[in-house]
Amino acid sequence: MTFHPIDLNHWSRTPYYHHYLHEAACSYNITVNLDITDLLEVCREKQLKFYPVSIYLTACAVNNHIEFRTCLDETGVLGYWDLLHPSYTWFQPESETFTSICTPFQRDFGRFYQSYLEDTVKFGSVHKLNAQEDIPANIFPFSALPWISFNEFNLHLTQSTDYLLPIFTTGKYFLQNERILLPFSMRVHHAVCDGFHTARLIQEIQEMADRSAAWLNL
Repeated sequence: MTFHPIDLNHWSRTPYYHHYLHEAACSYNITVNLDITDLLEVCREKQLKFYPVSIYLTACAVNNHIEFRTCLDETGVLGYWDLLHPSYTWFQPESETFTSICTPFQRDFGRFYQSYLEDTVKFGSVHKLNAQEDIPANIFPFSALPWISFNEFNLHLTQSTDYLLPIFTTGKYFLQNERILLPFSMRVHHAVCDGFHTARLIQEIQEMADRSAAWLNL
């Protein structure tokens, strides 16, 4: 993993960064319904679990764009990672809590999916907030609420106004007008991305879901 510092003296976004980080600190949430009708059909045909597929879709889009990999490192330096890995929640029914598992992102879906299966078997029964000992710094959070659908989902990081990476949450998918829709929420920081960037990322995820038959192979 490589962290690339950003030169604020030559970064086109510097005025926006300072404004939305210091003058008018601002993060925002957006929730949309993704159409996963075709994606679910392919998953069922190939007997694939939907949760890792949704994580993979999101990780692909995140890693396509620098603005969603931009953050402050442990010393407070602004920069971006060359790659982000998903850190996802795994429900613990016995304690009604969860553990977070990080599976290294790979563009090859089959390899990522297999790694996910191995990681959930190895770490799924670990009753800790973080299942693994050595968690890399270059991760983004992903979680699912498969028990309930929602029209809006908001996260309030009151003590972390400088947390710049995106956070994703999905809900229970539902049927509407003969299409299957998935509530999909993302929390982002306005200092590093605008509505345009957020809309583009969501559109990429939707387009990838629409053409899942072309890449969803093991």
